Formats: sequence, C-alpha cells, structure tokens
Amino acid sequence: MSVALDGPAGVGNSIFAKKKEKRMNLIYIDTGAMYRAMALFLIRSGVGAYNSMGISLESQRAEISLTYENGEMVVWLNGEDVTGLIRTEEVGNMASKSSVNADVRKKLVSLQQNMAAEADVIMDGRDIGTCVLPNADIKVYLTADSFVRATRRFEELTAKGIACDIGKIEEDIIERDYRDMHRELNPLKQAEDAVVVDSSYMSIEEVVETISEMIAKKKNGEA
Repeated sequence: MSVALDGPAGVGNSIFAKKKEKRMNLIYIDTGAMYRAMALFLIRSGVGAYNSMGISLESQRAEISLTYENGEMVVWLNGEDVTGLIRTEEVGNMASKSSVNADVRKKLVSLQQNMAAEADVIMDGRDIGTCVLPNADIKVYLTADSFVRATRRFEELTAKGIACDIGKIEEDIIERDYRDMHRELNPLKQAEDAVVVDSSYMSIEEVVETISEMIAKKKNGEA
C-alpha cells in the first residue's frame, strides 16, 4: 500500500506521517528530509541558491539515504548521519530553492519511487500524489492557515530556546509556499483525486483519526 501526503511547508505532514506510520505499520518516507540533506550538502559546497548549473553538477556527488534505528529515522549524507543538522531555517530555505532543479528532483524522485516499490509506505512532500506516486492508493492534501503554521513553528523553536520572530517566520512560509506552487517543475498542487484535510484547528490526533479511517476503509475494500 502507498499513501501520498502532500501539502505546503510547515503544515505538519511529517509529524502526522510519523504517528500514522507507527499506528498502521507503514514505513514513513520523509522526502523533505531528503531534499534538506541535499540542501545541506550544497550549502557546505558553497553553491549559491540560484546557481542552477552548479547545483546540477554538485548534486550528483551527494549520496542520500534513509534508515530506521530503534524506530527512529536516520538521514545519511555521504555516510554521515545528518539527522540533527537539517532542520534549520537556512537549510529549509535552501531546500525550497534547490528542489526546483531538474537534476536534483530526478535523482531524489527515482530513489523515492524505488522505496515505495519495495514496501508499504506513507510518503509526504510537495508532489507525491501528482508526480512521485501518481498511482498511490490514498492521496491526501493536508493544509493549514499560514499564521497557524507560523505559530506552530514559533512555539517549536522557542521551546528549544531559539529566539525568533513570528512575523518573519510567517513571511518565510508564505514566500516558500509561492515558490513551491509556482516552480516550473512539478509544483505543489492538489491532485485531482486527493482528499483535502485542513488541519488549522485540528489536533494531530484528530488528523491521524481522519486519515486512519480512509486507510482502514481502503484496506477493507470499502473505497
């Protein structure tokens, strides 16, 4: 079984998918983590975010993979565990910009499709239902208001003792949404056969229950 979970930045796809993975015995593929690992590699290589040719060339030197250890996902970049290094705003912004590169997408989409061909997966990203897994058994478009998403991110960062500006966070989210939705190659959009779930005023558990019902019905042949 394959479940495609798409949506804009900061909507909580990865948090939801992790909970769903454990409850429904699906392997969680965090495509965003893969693009972030690539972004970290490019930052380290000194490639500018708008240097398309440089990104194309450098990206081919990055070997990225995901493994699970004690139930937790580990992100590997050229043999280095970078799980704890890819969640910064700098890396996120670079990932949004570098992910529009055709060579970057080709490299990572192929890897993602191979993963889905080998196991039951729940995969989240921007173009899973429209490009990576167009024949997914279930497609969900998870969205939320930009201010709600900024508030969630603000609370997450302040809880870690990181000083931040909620206004700047929302500005970055809106800018990232625009880039993702207007990029030339596989932009973020709702698949025609996807079910929209607005999580603005839903708890993670409520979202889990909503989509759990979809998966259960599909497994039981009811949808």
